[in-house]
Amino acid sequence: MSIHVMIMGVAGCGKTTVGKLLGERSGLEYAEADEFHPPANIAKMNSGQALTDEDRLPWLHRLSEWTGERRRAGVSTVLACSALKRSYRDILRVHAPDLRMVHLSGPADLVRSRMLSRGEHFMPAALLESQLRDLEPLQDDEDGTTLDLTLAPTDLVQRSLAWLAQQPADSTPS
Repeated sequence: MSIHVMIMGVAGCGKTTVGKLLGERSGLEYAEADEFHPPANIAKMNSGQALTDEDRLPWLHRLSEWTGERRRAGVSTVLACSALKRSYRDILRVHAPDLRMVHLSGPADLVRSRMLSRGEHFMPAALLESQLRDLEPLQDDEDGTTLDLTLAPTDLVQRSLAWLAQQPADSTPS
């Protein structure tokens, strides 16, 4: 049986760092959702324009299909993906209804400073406000936990692993 975990949150919250570490420590196959964006989405964000729901739909479906393919093959995964809205997470669960989510949440000022200090990413700090506006926290019926992004990445991974270990193998949300 495979497990599927998504590290979610706004840009700059540490999804990639935590996701990669979680994959390394647990043996889960890691994927970065940003790598699934079509070039037009990347160009739009790079120019300082926020993506619309319409822009995101093909990307979200592609991510859901990727996770579903891995699930059918029995391969466990960890995906770093913003998944800001409930409707986005619902799409991601279409092919992997057992997707478990770890939401990295914390102070906007810290996230902004992290975004400003990284030069290699296409997402400008100017788009953080739009992400914060779009963010819908995990709901009670979603299989997830929220962790404080001010913790060290190794602590976040440790807490993620502890949370995952407490989840029943058949805890697929209805």
